[in-house]
Formats: sequence, structure tokens, C-alpha cells
Amino acid sequence: MYLTWLDNNSWLIELSGKRILLDPWLIGDLTFGNLTWLFRGSRSCDRAIPENLDLILLSQGIEDHAHPETLKHLDKSIPVVASPSAATVAQSLGFLHVTALYHGKTFTLDDQIQILATVGSLVGPTTKENGYLLTALGTNTKLYYEPHGFHDPRLKDHAPIDVVITPQIDLALPVVGSIIKGKQTSLKLAQALNPQVMIPTAAGGDITFEGVLMSILNVFGSPDQLRHQLAQSDLATQVIELKPGISYEVNLTSSDTSSDRSTPSVTPAALSPHQQLHP
Repeated sequence: MYLTWLDNNSWLIELSGKRILLDPWLIGDLTFGNLTWLFRGSRSCDRAIPENLDLILLSQGIEDHAHPETLKHLDKSIPVVASPSAATVAQSLGFLHVTALYHGKTFTLDDQIQILATVGSLVGPTTKENGYLLTALGTNTKLYYEPHGFHDPRLKDHAPIDVVITPQIDLALPVVGSIIKGKQTSLKLAQALNPQVMIPTAAGGDITFEGVLMSILNVFGSPDQLRHQLAQSDLATQVIELKPGISYEVNLTSSDTSSDRSTPSVTPAALSPHQQLHP
């Protein structure tokens, strides 16, 4: 498995020989409803679009997960699997093969990878977006992604899950409360899923954020705090922070579920630089 963090919630996942682009924001600024005074994310230059993609995977329909300008630049013949709201965005932009994946449903990519849609973030008063559990069918290697820290309790039925990509901080607004709940949920998630590796997402990377929203946003927690909590709970899970734009090879221990991988004596997963994806 190779993972490349492309800033914020954007990832390139290479699993079972397949290349999956997840929640891409690679080109142009990030705003919500073009309200740049409220919030604007920018980088000094655009990131290169990864080549030879097999799938685009979208967890939410809002701009920081289904970024319209980026999606406009992607090949419209690439299959898209998305939450129902994100599927609507992809279809409106002209993608030819779009699958809206509802909670509890699966999509199989070329008989190599099974993608299960899990219940994810609450966006708006009633809409719950998607998390995803990816399983390599040949090796049973599992990766779970959810970008706001809202986790489906039924995930425990799929444990152990080897790699977990999820926020490890809380982001909170006055009156509204936490819009990202990584600090609140990461330890319980590790206890339920027994992952070998947890990797933070929803961080800035090589991005500058500005606007009124940033002046009132409060941040709680950190990967270091999670490491401390894991150690106190006698969990061998490693917290790994990746540098953006570099692909890392994830070397996992045996997926034999008969072994107890939650003990510190188990060899931890290692990540090593593989190749750099320059902006």
C-alpha cells in the first residue's frame, strides 16, 4: 500500500495495484459558496493531478471534498464513487460513470478492492455523509477513512482495520460546537478497530487559510496527545504524520486476526518515502 497526502483531506491511495484519488482539492482556491471573506484556502501553486487513476472517491458533496474546480480538470471518463450529495456534484460536472454509494452498500473495483460506505459526518440538519472502508480482496488489507471524526459504531464488526485516516484534533466554532471531532473520538476508534497505523487528515499541509471563520475557530488536541493516550491504554497503534506531496509505502504486519496486535510487542507498521508528487 502507498499513501500520498495531497493537503487537507486529499489523498492518493495505491492499493492492490489500483490508484484511487480521494476527496481531491488540487487546483485553485477553496471557498464555500464563493464567500472568500468568510473562508479562503489557498496554496502557492497548484498540485499536479496524479496520472493513471482508476477511481475518484468522494466522501461529501461540499467544496472541501468535492472541489468543483479540481473536478473540472479531471478526466470525465474516470469512474466516480461518491456519497449521494457528492454524486450529484460529479454528475453536474459531466462525469460519465458515477455511482452514488449509500450507507451499508458496497462497490467493487475490478474485483480487487471492495469499498463499503459507512455512516459519516452530519452536514446540515439531516444529511449524513460517507466514511469509507476499503478492503483489498486478495490480502484482506483494510483502510478506513472519515474526514470529520464521526464514526459508524458498526465498524467494530470489521475489526481489526489496518490503517485509519481520520482527524486527530477538534475544530470548534462558538455556539455551533465541534465541526470536526478527532480529539473526542480517535482513542475510542483505536480501541474499537485495533489499527496498526493511524494517520491524521483535515490538517492544512502546504495551505494558507484566511477569513473571518479562521479568527473564531478553536483547535483542541494533537497527534502527540493521541500518542500519549494510546500508550496509556497499552495500544501498539502508531500515529504517523505524513509530509504532503510524498508517497509513503505502508508496511503492515501479518493480517492474521488470531494474533493480538493491540499489544506493544507486535512489530509496528513502518512508512518510508517512495516518491514525491510535486506541486
